[in-house]
This record gives sequence, C-alpha cells and structure tokens, in this order.
Amino acid sequence: MLKDIFKMQQDLNNYVFKKNNIKDKSGNDLNMQTIMAAVEKNQIMVNELPNEWLANYSKAIKEELLELDNELLWKWWSKDEIDLQNIRVELIDILHFLVSAMMCAGLTAEKVFDIYQQKHAVNIKRQNANYNIKTKTEDDNKKIN
Repeated sequence: MLKDIFKMQQDLNNYVFKKNNIKDKSGNDLNMQTIMAAVEKNQIMVNELPNEWLANYSKAIKEELLELDNELLWKWWSKDEIDLQNIRVELIDILHFLVSAMMCAGLTAEKVFDIYQQKHAVNIKRQNANYNIKTKTEDDNKKIN
C-alpha cells in the first residue's frame, strides 16, 4: 500500500505543478521525476530543487501540524469532544506532504520501509538500554542507510 501512496502522491504533485505552471530552473514544467533525478545527481546545494522543495514541504507539514493542533482540545476540565473526522483529515494532509518530502530526499516506498525497520531496531535497542540524555548519541543513527 505504501507504494500506491507514493505513486498517488507523485501523480498529485505532478498535476499540481502542471496546473499551477510551476517550472524547473531551465523553464521546463516541473515534475517529481526532475526533483528525484536531481537527488540522484547529488544536486543537493541550497539553491537546488531538492532543498527548495524539501523546504516547501517542511513548511507545509508545519502548517498542517498547526491545523491538527488547533483541532486538539487541551482543557482537561472541558466537556467538549474532539472532531475526530477532521483530525483524521489533517493527519492525511500531513502524510501527503511527508511523502512528498520523502521523495524529494530520494526515498522510495521500499527505502522508507527499509530505513523504518533499521530505525525501529535502534529505538528498541535504546529502550532496552534505558536511553537517556546521559547516554544519548547519534552514532547508532549514523549507521542507518
């Protein structure tokens, strides 16, 4: 299913780029393949497409997180109910932009699954070692690829 989500997101992004006449640095219609090809060519400087679109998607994720946060109730004494339907939609909006960012970082559905498994194992190991600020290190994260 993750592969399907990545494909659907790529198609949506390409549609949005075309519909809004968004161009690449050469003046051609932008598409996700162009951004992903830039990653493969190691075009990762500040003014290159991957960084530009990672920044755009990061901002979008932050804004969607704010929208989600606005849906969450914090007054524990309140008798109000959360709008779970809208919360679910906001979470999916976050997923849309997260998947887009993943593609801009050169990730595929398969690679996300692979890295997730590796990071999951690191997190379990940290929990088993009573992970805390005194023992915190990024050495185990640096081994993930």
